[in-house]
Amino acid sequence: MELNIEDFDALRAYLTQMKYAKLGESVSMKNLDGGVSNRTVKVSWPDGRAWVLKQALPKLRVSVDWFSSPERIGVEAKALRWLNHLAPPGTTPTFIFEDMANYLMGMEAIPDDHENWKSVLLSGQIVSDHFKQFGSLLGTIHRHSSECGPEVRGAFADTTYFENLRLDPYYLYAAEKIPPASRFLRVLARETLTHKDSLVHGDFSPKNTLIYQGKLILLDYEVVHFGDPAFDVGFALTHFLSKAHHLPQARASFVSAADLFWQVYRKEIAPLNWAGALESRCVRHTLACLLARVAGKSPLEYLTPVEETRQRDVVLALIGDPPTSVSALITDFVARIETYAQN
Repeated sequence: MELNIEDFDALRAYLTQMKYAKLGESVSMKNLDGGVSNRTVKVSWPDGRAWVLKQALPKLRVSVDWFSSPERIGVEAKALRWLNHLAPPGTTPTFIFEDMANYLMGMEAIPDDHENWKSVLLSGQIVSDHFKQFGSLLGTIHRHSSECGPEVRGAFADTTYFENLRLDPYYLYAAEKIPPASRFLRVLARETLTHKDSLVHGDFSPKNTLIYQGKLILLDYEVVHFGDPAFDVGFALTHFLSKAHHLPQARASFVSAADLFWQVYRKEIAPLNWAGALESRCVRHTLACLLARVAGKSPLEYLTPVEETRQRDVVLALIGDPPTSVSALITDFVARIETYAQN
């Protein structure tokens, strides 16, 4: 990878060479934080235009060795082009360009007066409408992509990056670390690849969601593939339940909001022929992700060591006799967390 977009002199020369900027034009650049798998830079022009550039890294910025081909930027660019049409209007940034030679893509920047939803939630601000939007957004993507049929299925048939960046470092790595959960996680990982129902975002979380003028905007699409929609549901619920665990003063609000997310999502996908068989898999993916986020390669940074141990033990108990519904899982997980904390 010759171009490093975090080298602003090199980036300025690149933008000029590609005629995205005029020679000598005053273009401002700023590194953006939050990701471990990409370099991310915001570029702003005097006329008010602003782009976000993402450049995929071959080695992720985490404490353990974790590699993935930077060619995955092509998946992200393709996914954003599709999501500009499949997702509700205004819920994804506008795609601008891709440059596979430099593992780079560009998209429209969201105006500066946005907030990151993860930060908002960790501050204890829980707005019901945000959870409604999140459920509707995910359900709409799953429903529209499922209804598109062979075209989307073919475009996103490759699950390589999902396996490299999700199943291997989350489920299979946690299976090695926690032997009592090994069979549960390995079976679920294999089963996940057999379901081909809809487009799957694969990183559907508050961290990848901005709030701008009250509306949620979804980011990060590098592991998008056609697969099991239950993974997205479990991944999202894991973030809500882990935050409910971490913030006892907001726990009851998180429980209600998480269930609202699920109910809105379920209503959105109800017409699809695979909707009826989805819920039990959503339960298992939530349990797997809850475990993976304390024992996988990318643990949740806000959980304390005591909370990590508590979450692991509660999930291990639930794996033996999983709840039969998502709503039951939400209430059961939180009840067990509270009981564990009192003992």
